[in-house]
Amino acid sequence: MKWKKFKVKTITDAEDIIISTLYDIGLEGAQIEDKVPLTALEKERMFVDILPEGPKDDGIAYLSFFVEVGEDGKLMVCGEPTEEEAILEKLRRELEELRQFSDIGEGSVAVDETEDIDWINNWKQYFHQFYIDDILVIPSWEDIKVEDEGRMVLHIDPGTAFGTGMHETTQLCVRQLRRYMAPGAMVLDVGTGSGILSILSLMFGAGHAVGTDLDECAVEAVAANSEANGIDPSRFELLIGNIITDKSVQDRVGYGQYDIVVANILADVLVPLTPVIVDQLKPNGIYITSGIIDDKEATVVEAVEAAGFQVLEVNRQGEWVSVTARLTAR
Repeated sequence: MKWKKFKVKTITDAEDIIISTLYDIGLEGAQIEDKVPLTALEKERMFVDILPEGPKDDGIAYLSFFVEVGEDGKLMVCGEPTEEEAILEKLRRELEELRQFSDIGEGSVAVDETEDIDWINNWKQYFHQFYIDDILVIPSWEDIKVEDEGRMVLHIDPGTAFGTGMHETTQLCVRQLRRYMAPGAMVLDVGTGSGILSILSLMFGAGHAVGTDLDECAVEAVAANSEANGIDPSRFELLIGNIITDKSVQDRVGYGQYDIVVANILADVLVPLTPVIVDQLKPNGIYITSGIIDDKEATVVEAVEAAGFQVLEVNRQGEWVSVTARLTAR
């Protein structure tokens, strides 16, 4: 099987925002090359006691995205045929838009062709079951151990869409959803990706969840992960579109009916999202946000308070921040 590799040269501080942005145009499964030292948790997950000293971090990062080449030479993105130039045009446009408000470094793109029949599955060797507090998160190719029987179990396959539960921002949201969930609650999950937060909301006792996402690829991922966790399709609705700018999406989502809105995105998206989401929440509804790098905390808190929310908690994990707020009665 042949693949086209689109390799972006950027800086380490921009890795997350570029991966998230390019995911929205169908480029998934980024391979990251940088010289950032591993954290203690990362070393633990690699089952390695001592690692050799690596090169000094120079702040440079390379993000590689692989796109399948069909038998007819067409590139396949989310199951749809396209051309190399079309992908390059979208990629460069997205990078230039990011450059308007964020430092992305050089932002150059190189294209290469590679051949590896197992590339699409090779990453599985690096993803193993793990825990979010007392919740076992497990991929489909692993079995539940005897000692984990009776635990709450989330079956999730990464690679289908953004969101495995391993990232700090997702774990921050999971804890807040559990803390503020009430039986039968209505939940709106903005940027649902793989559906992990909506699925866990329903497992925590929510009555119904609605997810929104920009990418059609989320449809297949949400369906597969919902089925794997025994979620009744009638309890989880997915809408594709931009809730910030598209009035028709806002109308379909509905107004004044959500007990909780959760948005694990990025600070630069949360700022314009927050005044919009006010209309979807019930009075006194809970707004859970994450995806906030620590130096953007004040920016998000200011936007949340300006929209009429009372900040209840600010939680941190690593360099990431979650802000939980309550919509003051109007």
